[in-house]
Amino acid sequence: MSNPCTEECTFQGEPALRLTAGALEATFVPGAGMTGVSLRYRGHEFLAVPGGIKALRAGHTGGLPLLAPWANRLSQLHYRVASTEVHLDPSGLKTDDNGLPIHGLLVGRPGWVIERCATRRTSAVLDASRDIDAPAFPFPHRIEVRITARDGELHVTTTVTPTGRRRVPIAFGWHPYLRVPGAPRSSWVLSLPTREHLLPDDLGIPTGATEHCAAESLPVGRRHFDDLYALGRTRRLSFGTGAPDTEGPGAPGGGCTEVELRCGPGYDFAQVWVPPRRQFAALEPMAAPTNALVEGSAPLVSPGDQYRAEFSLVLSAPWAAAGP
Repeated sequence: MSNPCTEECTFQGEPALRLTAGALEATFVPGAGMTGVSLRYRGHEFLAVPGGIKALRAGHTGGLPLLAPWANRLSQLHYRVASTEVHLDPSGLKTDDNGLPIHGLLVGRPGWVIERCATRRTSAVLDASRDIDAPAFPFPHRIEVRITARDGELHVTTTVTPTGRRRVPIAFGWHPYLRVPGAPRSSWVLSLPTREHLLPDDLGIPTGATEHCAAESLPVGRRHFDDLYALGRTRRLSFGTGAPDTEGPGAPGGGCTEVELRCGPGYDFAQVWVPPRRQFAALEPMAAPTNALVEGSAPLVSPGDQYRAEFSLVLSAPWAAAGP
């Protein structure tokens, strides 16, 4: 395998950065929301970007986007944090089919600054940052993202640092559009840990009711999900083929294909999204539950302090078949 490297490249005509470590390649487009647009391992693609760059520019999610300052949707067009009242203008926001503001302010947007690209013995690292202070979120802060590629693993650290005098509410998340290459989605096995289901209303807003769920590992089949969970001690969720590893890890044509989300410190919640009739799905690390800004349950970070959250996507796949 080649040594780890970072390099400039393009994705659908847009300037991009590619991190390579071992058999893993991860590509990000800083000018389109710092979105991950490709995650390849052993020649297999694990991300879907429906609509490509054009859709990202229009504010649609795809690939591996950061949803900030809030992930998922808000139940109304105003919220209050401490003594600050915020009224949202829906004309400048992405909204869902019910007109609710969704996925924050950064999807597909420029403004990211590349702070550093570097390599270590077995990894490639990309550091980027963006300052935020907007009428829809008047809590000045800097978001710093560190992306570390290792063989078979993409690790993402997100840090929020207040840059003004106000405390900053924390409600961001990431929304990886995942694929399990080589298998129809109905045959994917969805594995979930012991967790609490935050039951939603018809608009997808948590009602306050919860349901305890035991760990499970079952085929997706015809099931659909758009469900938020509070995570316990085990914070690993995955999609996989469930195929037996008959020839040993790394053997040509052997092993199973899997993508596993590992939620680290800072991510107490995860959304599972399996939409109907699509060949992708999402396992989304979230720093706060849906609607936390409105409910007042978002953690607050004071000036002089930071909030840091970490997750990894861990991949396994057989080696890609040799070409003719």
